[in-house]
Amino acid sequence: MTIEQTVDIPASHRLTIEVPREVPAGPVILTFTPKSAEKPHWTPEPPLPRVHTLEEAIAQAEAQAARRRADPSIPLFNGMWGCLKDSKTFDGDPVAIQREMRDEWPD
Repeated sequence: MTIEQTVDIPASHRLTIEVPREVPAGPVILTFTPKSAEKPHWTPEPPLPRVHTLEEAIAQAEAQAARRRADPSIPLFNGMWGCLKDSKTFDGDPVAIQREMRDEWPD
């Protein structure tokens, strides 16, 4: 028999457990596995459509800002997740890549 119940932990952090009458009296093993609130699963959206004018870019930015105000859980870089994972540009030792990037410009 499995008994599962969701409870709110009070400020005192003390819980009282009531067992249903159909569970026989006697020794039992209780397993307590706390689960934190699950974060909403986020899936990346397709990239935004390409814009060709400043007015289109401003309208697109305003629409994105309105969406984020309505739903603050939307990541700031929506659609960018993993876009460089297969990039040859960043293949290799990260420190060596940073040094090479810094050495591109003269002192």
